[in-house]
Amino acid sequence: MALYAVVGGHGAPGATVTALAMLHAWPLQSGQRVLLAECDPDGGVILSGALEGRLDGSRGLGQLGVADRRGQLAQALMTQLTDVSPGGTADRLLLPGVSDPAQYSGLAYVWESLATLLLALEGQGVDVLVDLGRSGASGPGAVLAHRADAVLMVVRSTLRSLTTAHPRLAALRADLDAHGGGSDTLGLVMVEEGPYKASDVSAQLGTPVVGLLPFAPATALVLSDGGNSHDRRFVRSPLLRASRTVIDEVRTQVARRRVRLTPPQSAPQPERQPAPQPERQGEQQPGPIPGPTAGPAPAPAPAPTPDQAHPYARPGARPDGGSGHGPGSRPQPVRHPVPGFGPGPMSGPFPGPVPPSPPAPMPMPTAPAPSGPTPGATIPTAPIPTAHAPAAHAPAPGPNGELHVQVVGHAR
Repeated sequence: MALYAVVGGHGAPGATVTALAMLHAWPLQSGQRVLLAECDPDGGVILSGALEGRLDGSRGLGQLGVADRRGQLAQALMTQLTDVSPGGTADRLLLPGVSDPAQYSGLAYVWESLATLLLALEGQGVDVLVDLGRSGASGPGAVLAHRADAVLMVVRSTLRSLTTAHPRLAALRADLDAHGGGSDTLGLVMVEEGPYKASDVSAQLGTPVVGLLPFAPATALVLSDGGNSHDRRFVRSPLLRASRTVIDEVRTQVARRRVRLTPPQSAPQPERQPAPQPERQGEQQPGPIPGPTAGPAPAPAPAPTPDQAHPYARPGARPDGGSGHGPGSRPQPVRHPVPGFGPGPMSGPFPGPVPPSPPAPMPMPTAPAPSGPTPGATIPTAPIPTAHAPAAHAPAPGPNGELHVQVVGHAR
């Protein structure tokens, strides 16, 4: 179990769609769960998009600010989750983002506590995905990227997407080296829309491509604007199958990195017994060593202070005296159990799976206009038609297949 941060960029490369695809494709065993937290400071789009506005807009991340000031963040988290699992088993959970970007300023002091709380879920069989959008990896919410086991930036294999991603990647690498777990936690998830290959993109941007996703607008539309995400064709779509491959690769890299950063434990050396000496004939053997003479009892040793008795129980304490915030390391997650995430079936107050909306009936001329939504009610609505702009043609590669991206200062 680990914490994975998904980051976007300019031009909407598809960070939220990638995070939702990973949520639906995440492989789960018995007793395991996956949680997606939408922490985009530009405002959440899942409530009005993937969930088609069927839930109350007051539910989500924006309600955790008041709970954190009251010291009830862990209890409030359960009340803001939505179950998106097909059978209502509460193993695929969603925390919608803020409905208004103005609410983001009220969460300035929540991010550190929220990061600690999400890391604590690791010990309870919960993998956590965090959608940071295009600007969530900087500013107050950057602590989620700093403490993540893997930071995945979504790009498209087009000239526009790769050009705008280059300076953001450079800034993100420097920030992770200075304040996070190190730039080795950073990887690219590339949507294959343009002509450039993963090997060329990795070489030009200086960041490995850990996974490839097909350019599938029809399937992505179900995740971005709503639809039947439980349909068999959607579950078996190339986008979901490729997402499972990305998940397997990222989880493998996280496991290898943890093994590499874990200090080796030396095996205890067996106590060496002295070799018996042969007894010589006629030689007197030494007798027992006399014990200490009777005297006054020694004074008891003073009780150790809490810092001496438990040197690693202090916040941020490490064997080498550091704070745990340097490159290649991060603070250890709190192991206190989070209410509602224990073993066994979950019975939280979050709503069940959102069914797909039925086809919208033809409006009658005499039908009255519907009134506003009732607070707390689940109102199925038809997906809003989206105007499709003509697809932009990606630039063709050079005569020798080289990648002309204005990201390194010179062309190969």
